[in-house]
Amino acid sequence: MLDLRAISRDPEPAIAALARRKDGSDDRLRAALAARERLNAIRPELEAAQAERNAGAKAIGDAKRTGADASEAIAAMQAVSARVKELEPEKDRLEEELNQLATSLPNLTDPSAADEDTALREWGERAESGKDHLELAGAMIDMEAGSKTSGSRFAYLKGDLVFLELALVRWTLEKLRGHGFEPVIPPVLVKEDALFGTGFLPDTEQQIYRLADDPLYLSGTSEVALASLHAGQIMDEVPRRYAGFSPCFRREAGAAGKDTRGIFRVHQFDKVEMFSFVEPQDSAAEHDRLLAIEEEIWQGLQIPYRVVNIAVDDLGSSAAKKYDIEAWLPSQQKFREVTSTSNTTDFQARRLDIRYRPGGGKPAHVHTLNGTAVAVSRALIALMENHQTEDGGVEIPQVLQDWGAPARLG
Repeated sequence: MLDLRAISRDPEPAIAALARRKDGSDDRLRAALAARERLNAIRPELEAAQAERNAGAKAIGDAKRTGADASEAIAAMQAVSARVKELEPEKDRLEEELNQLATSLPNLTDPSAADEDTALREWGERAESGKDHLELAGAMIDMEAGSKTSGSRFAYLKGDLVFLELALVRWTLEKLRGHGFEPVIPPVLVKEDALFGTGFLPDTEQQIYRLADDPLYLSGTSEVALASLHAGQIMDEVPRRYAGFSPCFRREAGAAGKDTRGIFRVHQFDKVEMFSFVEPQDSAAEHDRLLAIEEEIWQGLQIPYRVVNIAVDDLGSSAAKKYDIEAWLPSQQKFREVTSTSNTTDFQARRLDIRYRPGGGKPAHVHTLNGTAVAVSRALIALMENHQTEDGGVEIPQVLQDWGAPARLG
């Protein structure tokens, strides 16, 4: 949620920031500011008319009780009542219009967010060719059984691949705890308020599973539940950092025919997510910190990758800036997205009303940030394809063996 009161003092920078998104949100901001200005003009006029009407009603009552002539008071009362009847529906209409416009506005883009996807750096040596993850996993990934049980883009993971996932998750959580993140297993069923608060509604309705008999949704990321952990609170301490592990559910509507082979783009997957609550002046540095941790993870897994500053017209509604890490997949001979990290500034905190007391003084909204530590299915793909051997097996990095992963697949 944008701070329209602050923006109204100098709207042009905010309008320019939204214009970079090329989604019409700059025009909606102008409309919202105009509605707000008209509403601010109507409210005192309406309040004065209502007060005058109340005073007139009292005067008429007093006149009738004393037997005095109340005709002039009645005439005045009729005129002011007519004005109140004009202003009240206008105020209600403007409030509804302003609310709809305000909730449709995305976050302001950061000046350092890219105009087009920009690769910033690359790490590791790319393999020139290789089998894909389904060939390497064999019976350990059963897409056919998943389809029979649940439909397309569901899978059973079996055997040593299960222990590889569990080791990957445990290693990641331990690494994050070493960086000051508290491990959390959050709810995966969330209310509409939680999705609205994080900016997924109204924005990504087509991607979200909704329960038929309860007012609940299956979360596509633990970001939703982690952000809501302090909803409506004045936090007694920032920064606060959490590492959430949960299954995630996404309908992936509109993605049919693209990346539907294997487990790269599925409806259900497990993920470890980082989430930070920080003071506003620290959020840019925290964003760099989350990205550095993501890079540390992928370097620890010995997987080639590149870092991309994502274009502003591809940002989600809550993000002011986003970095992706794209891992190299030998079977495709291209980099593919495996993590992202976003600075959402105070956008989510305003919607969820999460504040702190800077210097012990007046409450102010925190800044929130999120970052994928490991999206398990894509991490498994990258691990198998980048650590495959000539005989069709996969050698597992020692860091994962230390947490129970097999030394080799196949």
